[in-house]
Amino acid sequence: MKKNYCHCSPANSRNQQVVALGANRMDLNRKAPYLPMITVTDSVSAVNIHAEQYCDWPQFHAMQGVDAVVHMVALLHIVNPPPEMREKYERVNVGGTATVIEAAIKAGVRRVVLFSTIAVYGHSDGCVLNEMSPTHPDTFYAQTKLAAERIVLNSRGADGQSLGTVLRLGAVYGSRIKGNYERLTHALARHRFIPIGSGLNRRTLVYDKDVGRAAALAVSHPAAAGQVFNVTDGEFYTLSEIIESICSALGRKPPRLSLPVGPARTLIGLIEKGSHAIGLKPPVTQALIDKYSEDIAVDGSLIQKELGFVPQYDLKTGWEETIREMQGRMGVGY
Repeated sequence: MKKNYCHCSPANSRNQQVVALGANRMDLNRKAPYLPMITVTDSVSAVNIHAEQYCDWPQFHAMQGVDAVVHMVALLHIVNPPPEMREKYERVNVGGTATVIEAAIKAGVRRVVLFSTIAVYGHSDGCVLNEMSPTHPDTFYAQTKLAAERIVLNSRGADGQSLGTVLRLGAVYGSRIKGNYERLTHALARHRFIPIGSGLNRRTLVYDKDVGRAAALAVSHPAAAGQVFNVTDGEFYTLSEIIESICSALGRKPPRLSLPVGPARTLIGLIEKGSHAIGLKPPVTQALIDKYSEDIAVDGSLIQKELGFVPQYDLKTGWEETIREMQGRMGVGY
């Protein structure tokens, strides 16, 4: 889980300097052609640092002479973390953000863009949520990201102006996805996924290259300072539609059978308890089922209106490119 510090400069008349914390060179070079204002150049420094250590790093020397910082480092993608991990989440996601802000202010950075998550809202419960909706984070990750947001939004530069911008990202997918959509894609590719529930619960997604576009705008647009924006592809999709899109990109039919949530959750609970009793990691958990079946519909129109963000990928084109790039990397048998 090593993180590199990469230097970027925009393809415009002003040679703006940007540091991306939590991105490796491969990721930035992959996204660079899709960033209308940022292109990747040589690395200012190649400091490898674990996510849980960066909050204790005393000097962010890569920020010297930098105009903006895109802060992507976080502890995440841990399913059902045990209670003892709360301190680690707070140290990395909250304490680390405070360290980044302190270093940015000392270095005279003019903008810090924090990658946050729509998970801070909690479940939609049939509604459509926006930036004015109350937040109800129900996981360590979401709770600590919300605390990190407050640090960023309360920060001020030497001139007293707002320093931070928060991007609440929808579920990000792409050929190097991690977490739940990575597991879903692998399971569908191997014919090892049986849907649970009706599949009508809504989800909010955004393709990783569109995240790059949103970050470029947040770095440079004057109206972004001190603001929170949801970043999505502008639509909501049912879980069934997402599964159909992934399967279509894989060139196969979606699963025909599905299991009712109640009985499936009870059975998985028994398997989970049995696995723990004999010291094994359960293949699936109730927490994972709850995550797949939750309803999350978040409106992403504000960043389009205020900053002119225009997502370039919808569900079909995004998953087609995702699977195509995965197959190119892993082989046609994927």
